[in-house]
Parts: sequence; C-alpha cells; structure tokens
Amino acid sequence: MNADVGPSGLARSAAVKLSEMGARTKQLGTAMQDPHQQRRIILVIVCVALLLDNMLYMVIVPIIPDYLADLENEQSEHVHVVLHPNASAYGNGTGTGTGAGPDKRNNLDVQIGVLFASKAILQLLVNPLSGTFIDRVGYDIPLLIGLTVMFLSTCIFAFGENYATLFAARSLQGLGSAFADTSGLAMIADKYTEEAERSRALGIALAFISFGSLVAPPFGGILYEFAGKRVPFLVLAFVCLVDGFLFLTVIRPFSNRTRENMPVGTPIYRLMIDPYIAVVAGALTVCNIPLAFLEPTIANWMESTMHSTQWQMGLTWLPAFFPHVFGVYITVKLAARHPNLQWFYGALGMVIIGASSCTVPACKTFGELIAPLCGICFGIALVDTALLPTLAFLVDVRHVSVYGSVYAIADISYSVAYAMGPVVAGQIVHNLGFVQLNLGMGLVNVLYAPALLLLRNVCQMRPSYSERDNLLEEAPQGLYDTIRMEERRAKKKKKKGYSSAGNCLPVDENGFDAFKAQRSQSEESSGAEFT
Repeated sequence: MNADVGPSGLARSAAVKLSEMGARTKQLGTAMQDPHQQRRIILVIVCVALLLDNMLYMVIVPIIPDYLADLENEQSEHVHVVLHPNASAYGNGTGTGTGAGPDKRNNLDVQIGVLFASKAILQLLVNPLSGTFIDRVGYDIPLLIGLTVMFLSTCIFAFGENYATLFAARSLQGLGSAFADTSGLAMIADKYTEEAERSRALGIALAFISFGSLVAPPFGGILYEFAGKRVPFLVLAFVCLVDGFLFLTVIRPFSNRTRENMPVGTPIYRLMIDPYIAVVAGALTVCNIPLAFLEPTIANWMESTMHSTQWQMGLTWLPAFFPHVFGVYITVKLAARHPNLQWFYGALGMVIIGASSCTVPACKTFGELIAPLCGICFGIALVDTALLPTLAFLVDVRHVSVYGSVYAIADISYSVAYAMGPVVAGQIVHNLGFVQLNLGMGLVNVLYAPALLLLRNVCQMRPSYSERDNLLEEAPQGLYDTIRMEERRAKKKKKKGYSSAGNCLPVDENGFDAFKAQRSQSEESSGAEFT
C-alpha cells in the first residue's frame, strides 16, 4: 500500500492520466472526422465568439460612464498638482471647479456617446473589406483574426486608464467584430446547407447573441461594483482565449484543404444592388433601431419619469431575453413547416416592434415597462430568425454560394443602427422628446413592414437541392466542389442507413464517381496540352 503513494505509484497514476488524455484526444479526432460532429463543434465555437462580441459591446454600459466621471473628477482635482507642482496653493482659485459643471457634464455625455458608437462605426467601415476578404480566403482564418483582435481589445480595456486608450480599445473591438461576426455567420450558413437546419443553427446563434447583449450589463455592473473595472474584461478575455484554442484544435485553419479551390464569390457591391438583399438589409437595420436608440436613453428617462433605482435600470433588458429566445424558437418551428412564409414572419415582427415602441412612453412603472421591451425583443427575434437564413438562400439561388459578403451586408445593417443610436438618439430626445423618439421608431417599423412583400415569391426561386449532382453534366470543378459533394453524399448515405469508410467517395446509384470524374477531367486537360 505504501508503494502506491511513492514515486513509482505517482508515475503509474501520471501514466494512467496521460493515457486517458490521449484516449480523449483520439476520441475528439475521431469525432472530427464525422462532418455532423464537426459542424456541431464549429457551431459551438461560433456561438461562443458571437456571445463574447455582444457581451463586450454591452458590458461597458454600466462601467464606462461611472469610470469616466470618476476619472474626470480626479483630473479636475489634481490638474494643477500634476502640471504645476510648486503652484498647488493656487488650486482653490481656479475656474475649473463647479462653475463649469453643466458644460463638463455635456462634454462627458458626448465623450460617452462617441465611445459607445466608435465600435459600430469602425465595424461599418471595415465590413465591406472583411466580406471580400472572407470570400477570398474562406471562413476560418478571418474568424481566427477576429478572435485574436477581440482578445487584444478586451485586455486593453482591462488595463486602460484614460479616454484615448479606451477609445482605441473600443474601435479595435469593432475591427475584430467585422471579421468574427461575419465569418462566423457565413461559416454556419456554409456548413448547414439545408434550409431547416440552417434556420435552426442561425437561430441558436441569435439566442447566444441575445443572451450576450442582455446579460452583459448586470454581469459587468456586479463585477465592477465588487471587484473593480479590470475583472469583467479579464474574465471575457479568458473565455475568448479558450475559444481561440478550441478553434485552433478543432478547425486547424492553416491546414484546411477546402480553401484551396473555393469558388469566386459575388462582389459585395453587386449583392448590395440586388433588390431582394437590399430589402432584407433594410429590414435588419430598421428593426434594430428601437433597441439601439433606447439603450442609451431609457435609463435617464426611467430615472426622471418613474424614479427608478440603479438595480432596476441595470436589469431593464434582462427579462426581454426570454421572449427573444421564445421568438427564435417559434420562428424556427414555423419556418420548418411553412418556409414560404418567411417574409410574413419578418413583417409580423416589425409590426410588433412598432406597436411596442409606441407604448413605451405610456409606461409609468418598472413592471409596466417590461411588457413593451419584451415585445420589442420578441419582434426582433422574429425578423432576425426569418431573414438571416433568407440572405444565404438568396445567395444560393441568385449568386454564388459563398457567404462572406452577404453576411458582411447583414453586419453593416446592424452597425448602421448601433452607430447612430448613441449619437443620434440623445439629440432627438433633447430636441424633440422621448415620446416623439418612440413614436417615430414605431412608425418607421410599421411602414417598412409592407416592403417585405417583395420576398413573398422568393421560395419559388428554389432550385433542386443537389442540382449539380442530379444532372451529372459536369465533373466537380476542383477540390472544393469534390469535398462539398463528398459531404453531401455522406449525409445522404447516413440518412439512407449507409456509411462510407475514410475519405473515399463511393460510386452512387447512377454510377457516378466524383474522384474518377475529376481524375478523368485532369487527364483530358493534360492530354490536350500535350497535343
């Protein structure tokens, strides 16, 4: 018994643990050979990346205003000590005291608004470039770039102690989001090719986005109150680091053979002028305007109108998470049964958003306010869940099935709303009033809903799912098509009860072998060159 606790016993236990870790690693490698298991793990990685991005976007809401106010007060008190150490006796005679209070407060509000909007503004500027880049190099490397930049920006936020550093970190986050969000959504659309599965996968991603946006303010506020400014950002940086390592382990972006011969995607400017894609992009912008405009203005309105406490203002949006998830769930179920009504689900969501926005100013208590805010988030869930898969479908039937640019357009649509929100909403409230702001947002959503009628015949554009496989008029063009055909055939075989070993493509019931066709095509081309 004593030998078990000696050096030899420790060596044996270490060997057992190493063997168990090796077995688990082998199991993970075996699971990654299965396309179904692989895309599930990819979905988890992408969802965590989207969760982090939206938590980083919203976690600063309860932190930065208070932190910047304290920072400005400290600078005002010690400015003469820092600049003129020998003239500190004159500190009480300066004109930087309370006399400039209102001007300082207005300046601080402008600084906070610009800081909040800088992420969306840079994201808006970078997205056209990131979408084209994703179409050229694939989805994995841009996602890795996005995770890396998000990790760096989070660390800078944690240790930044002045406005310029925080502004640089916030802008850097917009750069990371332009790559991570776009490539993540495009990767989901690429891995889930059937419409029902694609809607379900994008719905799960939207649920993570919603959870990150709504849980981040109380998460950041609680940790900031009890542990300081650095802790919430360091926690998110650690999660981002873990997600990045999992991504490198599972996907191995620098050895992905699918990227070697990807088809050339449609240029983003051509997608932007597609009337169907333009209508969808406009709907995504309009439906997110109420959320983007209310987030920076509703706290002050609650404080002045219903004298809400700090915890009520911090938890304003948290109850809306549950109707948002319910909206995602019900839209996915309805889309699976009636896919030709996707446009109707989006239009219904915009009407619900409009009606809910108009009822917000009529609320007199915190309990009454929860209902319209839940209605807004429920409507956004309907619109996003119905229209995001529609973008991928429109690219499939009208353009080339490469999704980087089209989801860059979706990200641009979101960024337009969230770039205007912190800057424009405050000015509208100051000049016109909070009631007029909500009535205007509600009216815009209701008036835009009929535009989605343009999408009512989109389902009739649907071609046969594997048109290229069924016609068999041309061999796979390069490695990319061969791999995609291999994945689709393996999926069909699994549904029929068959299985294929290794990476070999079995000959199908029509006698077609993809690798043989590709080999014969290359032999013919080489023969032609020799002749």
